Amino acid sequence: MEFSCNILNSLQNKSILITGSTGFLAKIFVEKVLRVQPNVKKLYLLIRATDSNLAKQRLHDEVLGKDLFRVLREKYGEDFESFISNKVTPLPGDVMYANMGVKNSEMLQELLNEITIIVNVAGNTKFDERYDVALDVNTFGSMNVLNFAKNCIKLEMLLHVSTAYVCGEKSGLILEKPIRMGETPNGSLDLDILQEQSIAQNKLKELETLQATKDEERSAMKELGIKRASLYGWRNTYVFTKAMAEMMIWHSRGYLPLVIVRPSVVTSTYKEPFPGWIEGTRHIDTCAVAYGTGKVTCFLGNPNFALDVVSMYSISVFLVHFTQTLW
Repeated sequence: MEFSCNILNSLQNKSILITGSTGFLAKIFVEKVLRVQPNVKKLYLLIRATDSNLAKQRLHDEVLGKDLFRVLREKYGEDFESFISNKVTPLPGDVMYANMGVKNSEMLQELLNEITIIVNVAGNTKFDERYDVALDVNTFGSMNVLNFAKNCIKLEMLLHVSTAYVCGEKSGLILEKPIRMGETPNGSLDLDILQEQSIAQNKLKELETLQATKDEERSAMKELGIKRASLYGWRNTYVFTKAMAEMMIWHSRGYLPLVIVRPSVVTSTYKEPFPGWIEGTRHIDTCAVAYGTGKVTCFLGNPNFALDVVSMYSISVFLVHFTQTLW
């Protein structure tokens, strides 16, 4: 999938806010935009940090310092740092808080006045994360992003990255349609997201009363997440909290232009900026590494089946494509 001139032109002079900026998917998106459209006005990267200095350090160490940016560094040579300083602004903050944790009043006003596109890639992707944490980040964190987006006076789009597996354990043809508030894969009609938040909070109070250790608390909250997900037909805490995020932001969007994308398993780069880049091993990559190193010599499977994976190159094209497409 290649970019058309219309897509490239649509990114000129745009100010884009990206959450989850130190994550591997966001990095691919940032690199792609900077490489194909150097005339983008500004990329604001939200980074979990207590202050600007720490945000800058994390930007250097966890984003720009990665081999992923090798092609961009070669393109600009000694001008790379000045190019980045003109185009990229690290923001200390966290989606778990109002205004996404941005405390600097001048910067906050700049964002509200200038942002034209928000790409929400923030999320806790651990399948068995403790329930309270997954709710705070994936579900209610997404609502904080939506509420922030509603106050951006020039906003053209909020692009929210979800997962294909919000469909739960369904089989057959699954349509790309919004999840209605309270809709569940197994047909249960009693899902109440605020009640789920209360259940998590009450469990924490119960554990505190019992003087549970940190390890006991962590284990209990992880178990609670899996239990609540299974109750409604989702496989794990991650997809459950991502599904609830979709429900809430779609239900509360009002007239805000909102796009929800649902990639399946994201693997390494296929073509750009060069083949084979990935950060760590995830899902199918673990199997590929095990096979390549000789630890696993065969797989049981059906040769006629297609793997449900998408390369990071494809997903970066996908994300940038949707920044010029309104639903």
